[in-house]
Amino acid sequence: MRTYTLHVPEGSVRGDPRALEQAHLVRDGFSWGAFAFTVLWFVRHRLWLASLLVLAGLVLLAFAGRALGLSPFAALVATGLASLLIGMEASSLRRWTYGRRGKPARDAVMAGSQEEAELKAAARWLDADTIPGGIATGADMTAVARPTHRRGDDAVIGLFPASEGGR
Repeated sequence: MRTYTLHVPEGSVRGDPRALEQAHLVRDGFSWGAFAFTVLWFVRHRLWLASLLVLAGLVLLAFAGRALGLSPFAALVATGLASLLIGMEASSLRRWTYGRRGKPARDAVMAGSQEEAELKAAARWLDADTIPGGIATGADMTAVARPTHRRGDDAVIGLFPASEGGR
């Protein structure tokens, strides 16, 4: 199961379907694309400032390696470690960029795939009591009712109840 964050425009009201059309889901975790393609991955996702920062960091790393007289193997290891760091932090840089553009993270869902995350995020955003879960036959779509759980409905069990409302 992966964690996905939902980014919608600032000032959007929960339940507004127009805000969901402009929403972005960002998967948390390591990004193999960002690890392998670094700057090109950021350009593909239209993260211009982050791509410039990554490019500047890689160029600075190359000049520092030359100035220090590193062997080709040491330079390869340093570049590999920098790519590893970029792969680990790529989703955080996407979230930072969306927040800077006026689309802060408003919700987080856990799902096994991107499609499941989109369904869960849309259902939670629209506060739907039913989600599509049956087999679609033509125009007929069966809906499976699911219980909705709202924070604050149950008594809090745990040591830090104040942190539960902040998510």
